[in-house]
Amino acid sequence: MAPMGIRLSPLGVAVFCLLGVGVIYHLYAGVISSRLAAFRQRRKVDLRELLAVSIEAAVLGGKEVKKVREENGLNEKTKGKTKEGAKELLTTGDLKSHRKMFNLLKNTFPEVKVYSEEHDDVVDQTLAWSRNIPEYVLEKIKGRKEVNPESITVWIDPLDATQEYTENLVKYVTTMVCVALEGKPVIGVIHRPFTGFTAWAFVGQASNMNSRSSYSATPSKVIVSRSHSGQVKNYIREAFGNGTAITEAGGAGYKVLSLLEMPPSEAGSIDQADLYVHITFIKKWDICAGAALLNAQGGHMTTLKGEDIDYSETALNTGGLVASVGVDHKAIVKKLPDYDPGKH
Repeated sequence: MAPMGIRLSPLGVAVFCLLGVGVIYHLYAGVISSRLAAFRQRRKVDLRELLAVSIEAAVLGGKEVKKVREENGLNEKTKGKTKEGAKELLTTGDLKSHRKMFNLLKNTFPEVKVYSEEHDDVVDQTLAWSRNIPEYVLEKIKGRKEVNPESITVWIDPLDATQEYTENLVKYVTTMVCVALEGKPVIGVIHRPFTGFTAWAFVGQASNMNSRSSYSATPSKVIVSRSHSGQVKNYIREAFGNGTAITEAGGAGYKVLSLLEMPPSEAGSIDQADLYVHITFIKKWDICAGAALLNAQGGHMTTLKGEDIDYSETALNTGGLVASVGVDHKAIVKKLPDYDPGKH
């Protein structure tokens, strides 16, 4: 008798192969799925850790800023002019602070978008986060706060108030970090290198800052830029009257702090204001951290028309700004004259 054999038609071979693929899929689908889930989990960013790194970066940059100023090694140069014709200065302090702050943040969170006022080709891969979350953060913020890195934009200002820095008006100088989530500021850090004080906030979670007990709703004191003021004084007096006290100050970070309650050690070195107004173009690394600090206290920073500012990828805010806390922000905006920063 001839040996028996099994003959499969091409259709049978195809069915057999499909069945084999199906078996393999069922065997490995669970493994693949669990590994993908684990990968996605590893890619999450803990905002509490990002707050800790932001504080560390601002302080680290501040040390460079202070050292360069004390050694008088500024080497200042002009990198351009603003739309209003004011010089935009660059110093060694700006660059050294940028290198520390930018590289520390990128080395710790390489998948997160980080935008800095300065640009530099120096890459320092040795800079590493200390892995230390300060006790004051751990006490106020319980547990991890994880988000997808794609939803995060970080803005850093390595040296705010460079003009004043060159003039040795160091009380205005700050280093700043802001974390925006889906375009909304959620973490803000403003560090004062020459006093050592660091203001921070995690919106909806905690802050080491508070609003003051009272503000003038009129308002009676308005703070503005001393180097980019444009026609802001006439604008404010048209809105609130000739009796309005107007304080000129350097640095957007400083001006936001003037709206908040400062600790006794800092109070003597900072002006107080009811409102902060800016009517020309301004970059988002200047204002994002301050917006987070104000939002954490129920305050607001909007365009002159009362619109929310999107802190996604576009660096320039063209709508001017008005910042307040402890007052009716919408009522303030209604008093402001129509003004288009792009036409002035």
